[in-house]
Amino acid sequence: MSRWLSIDYGEKYIGLAITDPLKLFVSPLSTIENKSDEFIFARLQEVFIKQEIEKIIVGLPLGLEGNDTAKTKEVRIFYDKLSKKTDIQIEWWDERFSTTEANEFLKNKGMSWKDSRKIIDQIAAAVILTNYLENAK
Repeated sequence: MSRWLSIDYGEKYIGLAITDPLKLFVSPLSTIENKSDEFIFARLQEVFIKQEIEKIIVGLPLGLEGNDTAKTKEVRIFYDKLSKKTDIQIEWWDERFSTTEANEFLKNKGMSWKDSRKIIDQIAAAVILTNYLENAK
């Protein structure tokens, strides 16, 4: 059975989260260092195959009023590159406040700032995917 993957694209790190095969639950998966396009897409291709990904949800960091920002444009460029590297269906999802939610979640779990830095991107990806599952039809 196939799964859905969410991507929280960042300048330094890219967080990944994944659904279970029934698309009921979301789990943080991993973090990819944003070293180069070749490095990123090689790691992603490994995940696509190993996890049998059928849909990708890319978090789109819109401004507070829904407008594009410099970060939004950066993610749109990544999305365009990704769409040329795979035939897997890709969708956008508004990720406003996902990192804030992820930070709050980790704080409530009692994690220190230093420890949470290591997984914040994949937790943000999990927030994006959870919101997608709960709201997308």
